[in-house]
Amino acid sequence: MQIELRELERKDYDKAIEFAIEGMHFNRYTENKKELYMYGKYFLYMEMQRATQMIAAYMGKKLVGLVLADVKGEPKSYRSIWKGLYVKIMELIMKIIGKGRASSYEEANRKMLQNYKKKADVDGEICFVAADPNIQGKGIGSYMMKELEQREAGKLLYLFTDSNCTYHFYEHRGFQQVGSQDIMLQLGRKEVPLTCFLFSKQMMCRNEVE
Repeated sequence: MQIELRELERKDYDKAIEFAIEGMHFNRYTENKKELYMYGKYFLYMEMQRATQMIAAYMGKKLVGLVLADVKGEPKSYRSIWKGLYVKIMELIMKIIGKGRASSYEEANRKMLQNYKKKADVDGEICFVAADPNIQGKGIGSYMMKELEQREAGKLLYLFTDSNCTYHFYEHRGFQQVGSQDIMLQLGRKEVPLTCFLFSKQMMCRNEVE
């Protein structure tokens, strides 16, 4: 069945949350299904509020993938007072639980980006990439990324990922690793070793993509 790219439909928000939980392996950090759903919801809503590009892939009526990007100088694609409020409440809860400290993950990403910006003038961030984990070999992720490249030709975009995700996907599509940092992620009473990565790519024009 052919892939069609269009705006994310409201009825598919929960499906996009499922993709984020599965694709980014949030379930490796907690087995509590309620916590997983709440964090997945927070993550999706946060990135939707930031996004200037929203590319959803459908096969018929079924959502099979989503890419969100935040690019300088472009209008936001989506705004919701209630979803913005949910994000702020979740951030407050996480801040209280974390006793006001930024997580080692956030700090690692901040430092990598700060160092990279000293030598590169970045135009924006690819902040969400997820595809249906039950559909393999259809090129859904590549199809969405090619569309983003065509929309943002000439722009230098970056993204954060880590060793818990399928970061090789980006290497195979021309992204360069421009930063990495090993951390110990504190999860309750457990410490989980993790490598944080910063990737970037100069988006190509249509004929170069093809």
